[in-house]
Amino acid sequence: MHDHLYDLIIVGGGPAGLAAGVYAARDRLDCVLLEKGAVGGQVAMVAEVANYPGFPGAISGFDLAEKIREQAAAFGLRIEEDEAGRLSRADGRLVIECAGGRRAARAVIVATGATRRALGVRGESRLCGRGVSYCGMCDAPLFRGMRVVVAGGGDTAVEEAIFISRFASEVTVVHRRDRLRASPGLQRRAFAEKKIGFLWGSVIREIRGGERVAGVVVGDAKGGGERELPCDGVFIFIGSTPNTSFLGGAVELDGEGCVVADLSMATSVPGVFAAGDVRRGSARQIASAVGDGVTAVIAAERYIAAAGAALRE
Repeated sequence: MHDHLYDLIIVGGGPAGLAAGVYAARDRLDCVLLEKGAVGGQVAMVAEVANYPGFPGAISGFDLAEKIREQAAAFGLRIEEDEAGRLSRADGRLVIECAGGRRAARAVIVATGATRRALGVRGESRLCGRGVSYCGMCDAPLFRGMRVVVAGGGDTAVEEAIFISRFASEVTVVHRRDRLRASPGLQRRAFAEKKIGFLWGSVIREIRGGERVAGVVVGDAKGGGERELPCDGVFIFIGSTPNTSFLGGAVELDGEGCVVADLSMATSVPGVFAAGDVRRGSARQIASAVGDGVTAVIAAERYIAAAGAALRE
């Protein structure tokens, strides 16, 4: 058990958590950042980031995350490898049961992100970053004049397909149902776009390619025959799962499992803030996650100061 009372515990070492850590350490908060895996989160697996302000051209997601980590470490941020368990509030403290023992703090920032759902088909993980992507806003410009396949039929899939069509020569939406689940307005825009075509009642069964994606094997959703569809890229938008299971019922979540937070990133529990992809309404971009982290730590500092003043009165 850790008897030490931190000012702030940041859970998650992606862009949101690291950005919060930069500010917290620079402001000399007694803070620790907990990350159960590799620092950088999902962004560390992105081969090329071309839309993060201040880095013209491109930078790898790993290098970008490493630069933020180095900046935080230079200010003295403690980063520890540990997995957060149950969160609770006791005696005016926020307590997190971790794999490495119990930790307590005056405030907590939850920046655990979300896990994009994968198709789980052959070739997907091997070709991730080599033509397989889970973010059109991030990677669509890399496919200028190329043929792209989009998997999914909800709002995100259709919105991203429309965006990707600005760059790709041809976009084929593969959807397991015979109609889209996206909102009527998005559907009208997609159907009006000449570059976008649809394969109904179909699923991707394999992604093929050597060094890069060369095509997909598409089959009937009900188990029928297969055919190969040549393409240069595959964008997968079949949903994501917020990493909030450790919160249990301690913090209000929406129907998708995202943390409900206000504009200051404050959650339903005083002293607990949420930042990045884990919160409801996130734009799911590196730059917006960084902004969330900064907003959250500023709000957390104000909360800590107010709570301290109340105790002194």
